[in-house]
Amino acid sequence: MSADIILVIVVGTALAFDFTNGFHDTANVVATSISTRAASPQVAIAFAALLNFAGAFISISVAATVANDVVDASVITPTVVFAGLIGAIAWNLITWYFGLPSSSSHALIGGVVGSAVVASGFDAVLADGIVGKVLIPAVVAPPLAFSVAGIGIGLVYRIVGRQRPGTVTRGFRYGQLVSGGMLALAHGTNDAQKTMGVITLALIANGTLATGADPPLWVIVSAATAIALGTYSGGWRIIRTTGTRIIKMDSAQGFAAQGAGAAVILASTHYGFPLSTTHVINGGVMGAGAGKRLSAVRWGVAGNIFVAWLLTLPAAAAIGGVTYAVSHIFGTGAVGPVLISATALLLIALAFVRRSRQGAPVPVT
Repeated sequence: MSADIILVIVVGTALAFDFTNGFHDTANVVATSISTRAASPQVAIAFAALLNFAGAFISISVAATVANDVVDASVITPTVVFAGLIGAIAWNLITWYFGLPSSSSHALIGGVVGSAVVASGFDAVLADGIVGKVLIPAVVAPPLAFSVAGIGIGLVYRIVGRQRPGTVTRGFRYGQLVSGGMLALAHGTNDAQKTMGVITLALIANGTLATGADPPLWVIVSAATAIALGTYSGGWRIIRTTGTRIIKMDSAQGFAAQGAGAAVILASTHYGFPLSTTHVINGGVMGAGAGKRLSAVRWGVAGNIFVAWLLTLPAAAAIGGVTYAVSHIFGTGAVGPVLISATALLLIALAFVRRSRQGAPVPVT
């Protein structure tokens, strides 16, 4: 009975993480379209939520990576997965509060790895999977998106440089509806799968599924729904950072950044890499700005984002490890996860109340 309670808590926590992933990463999908006025905030977010949901059904390659290639499922318990999720949610909320577009993907992986190490030692971590499918893609993807977007915007300006600005702007705003849609689809395809993977890992640890099993349909539908609802709720603090603080973006740059981001994310999803959509789209935004001129990028803001990226894996791992240690004080039953869940909900509620009293950030329109 205790194991079933823990499993229910883990699934609920995973879907809560998926929701925070959605509102935390909304900026990745819609910021460029909103900042260039290609779409209104309400339309852009609703469109992104719909395509996030649809994208979750395209592939399960990333889910398989998270479930089988990051930690050894044979030594993982549902409590370990729960602690890792708490680490990821905590880091998502911390970076959201300060308006930093950090990686939800790396927060999740870091949280699970940290709790696994505290629970079972470093032998629980599959080093080849971490290096080959997490760290190397994390290093390669942002400069790749930067390069693709920079080359793309250079070609665009060369092609349309003699055209009337009004006509060009309208054309690229329409183009952004397509590129933004592809980015939202790619985001749902890659990011929702991480939650599918971690729920599958919990089901395997509980003995409900066999090692190496694919996510059941109910897991796919639940993860798709949670990320879509999170996306629809929006994340205005991070939208402002991505859409206006890195560069002052025109519609052509928005189109190039979105197109580069969608291409890199879809390619990585095909090979099962749990890529950070945050890294990719911000790399694309910087590339689109630098392709026009290097001084167009606010490199100080970019540096703050880079620091958040560096901190994500170790910070989430530390929180996940501490969460497991605290839970373990109460034994291996459901008491620890229940108390931690109640405390986390209380802290989140207090943070939202404080934020509402301070006044919500003004949306970028």
